[in-house]
Amino acid sequence: MAQGKKQVDLKVDFKEVGEVFKPMHGIGQPPITGLSNAMFHYLKEAGIPYSRLHDVGGWLGGGLYVDIPNLFRDFDADENDPASYDFVFTDRIIEGLMNAGCEPYFRLGVTIENEHMRKSYRIYPPKDFEKWARICEHVIRHYNEGWADGYRYGITYWEIWNEPDDCYVEESSAMWKGTPEDYFRLYSVAAKHLKGCFGDSIKVGGYGHCGVYEYAQDKDLCGIDHEDTYIYDFTISFMHGFFKYQKETNAPIDFFSWHVYDNCHKSTRKDFCNISEHANYVRRILDKYGYVNTEHHLNEWNLHTDVRHRDVPLASAKTLGFMLMMQRTSTDVMCYYDGGLGYSPYRTLINPDSGYPYRTYYAFMMYNTLYKLKNSVATQSSDSHVFVGAGVSGRKAAIVISNVNDESVHIKTYIEGFDITDIQVCRVDEGHRYTVTGEEDIKEIVIPAHGCIEIKLWNLKTDGERE
Repeated sequence: MAQGKKQVDLKVDFKEVGEVFKPMHGIGQPPITGLSNAMFHYLKEAGIPYSRLHDVGGWLGGGLYVDIPNLFRDFDADENDPASYDFVFTDRIIEGLMNAGCEPYFRLGVTIENEHMRKSYRIYPPKDFEKWARICEHVIRHYNEGWADGYRYGITYWEIWNEPDDCYVEESSAMWKGTPEDYFRLYSVAAKHLKGCFGDSIKVGGYGHCGVYEYAQDKDLCGIDHEDTYIYDFTISFMHGFFKYQKETNAPIDFFSWHVYDNCHKSTRKDFCNISEHANYVRRILDKYGYVNTEHHLNEWNLHTDVRHRDVPLASAKTLGFMLMMQRTSTDVMCYYDGGLGYSPYRTLINPDSGYPYRTYYAFMMYNTLYKLKNSVATQSSDSHVFVGAGVSGRKAAIVISNVNDESVHIKTYIEGFDITDIQVCRVDEGHRYTVTGEEDIKEIVIPAHGCIEIKLWNLKTDGERE
């Protein structure tokens, strides 16, 4: 082994097949450019399964997209009249997503108002909860049942609002200007109405929980200081109040959504591996309240607030490593925040100037290689910051590895249960951008600091097919 390289042992056993790969590579808003869907081909090429439609179109949703006040502009109008709705621009996004094979994950509510302290517009509770629920009903009918010259897309996930739990802190309440009890009742009214209309043909949930950072505080992970007391107080109070209210009113929760960012708490800044504990905590709380069949979705996440340049290998390595790690938790769906175009530090997939992907995008392509194979197999890494996933489908298999270490690693791979006759190695690192490298020996591999590697395997003895 070359001097200075850290040795890591990886074991992959293709005989030990586990659960299917879950859709951990969803995104937030899609890469729209004005009214153009020209960049949506990137969603198809990376097999992005979901695009969560929150904060779409900029300030107040650009006045055009997705938000209920954009779709139903006069709350006093007749909610049963198709003429009361304006679907034109949102239709354009939904059509583009469906054509790209990326299912919309539809947030029923409003866009964040980051300048709410100057003036708030749409983040107050609806003045009539029952009517708001009926408006949402007709939005769903438009996209799933053809109502108002609509579509029959069968969109699955319908999320009621986003981050209403920010209401406890006035200076931070950019999403909900009502009380916690106001939101609890809105959710209960809307969820019961929508499930009554559509039954199991849709999944209804919420509420885009700000984050379970209080778990890290309770457990004192990494010896952190308990400086974010306000986060502890409002998130834990709101979440437990929400579940208690929904149980008392017999409201359905098909999925519970939550968020995490690495700039919100010391534990996640220090080491994103701790977020797997957050997922376990969410699952335990759901089970505690009897929601044992309720999915839980991490539908906003970003680990790049410490990455100053969008195209650095560290961003792709952390993204891929995180998806591989969360696949092993009870999390059912993830959506990265976000896939939009622009210069926000959170938008690290597509370069808005060149129109070409940043390195982070290729992490989604690598995860999708496993996702397409469906079946995960047993893997083991001797280093907690070298992440590995592997999958198999018939005579095709793949191994994907992310090195989040700040140094290169010399990997020895031990593979069992698959007769390899052909391989293809692809790399993302400082010198490669999802580049096929032509390597043939995968028993010993060097991966540079913050590098990712994808190894496709084939058994061609009786099957001459190869991607």
